Amino acid sequence: MTSTAVPAHSLRRSLRTPVAWGACFGVAQVASPLAFPWLDAVTVYALSLPLIAAVYIGFAVADGRAHVLAVETVVASVFVVTAAAALSVSPWLIVAGLAGHGVKDAWQHRTQFVAGTRWWPPFCAAVDFVAAALISLAITTGFPFGV
Repeated sequence: MTSTAVPAHSLRRSLRTPVAWGACFGVAQVASPLAFPWLDAVTVYALSLPLIAAVYIGFAVADGRAHVLAVETVVASVFVVTAAAALSVSPWLIVAGLAGHGVKDAWQHRTQFVAGTRWWPPFCAAVDFVAAALISLAITTGFPFGV
């Protein structure tokens, strides 16, 4: 009997690059309000949260299964509502949304619910978790988010 399992050390090595790049993009995500000085930081983060989630809609279209597209559309809609609420309620909802999306990425990586996303979920989870951690640090240190 032939085994096609990938050794754990090989899998960790293959994920190192997307996770490292994801961490870099997570830092860039936190700095993104600098590119839009006329907007409050929470507004920039609120605009980006649904965009991050909507990437899986594209993957679902490529996957081709209707139920996958339906699920990913509903999930992305939850992030739209979370982002909209963050504008008037609290920037902590952005942190919750990013962390929640990171958990969704980890689930996607484990289950491969949407086919063909091999390296994307670890990359995106790193973006989400790094951005959530840094934004939560900014909130706790008194960064003015404009809410």
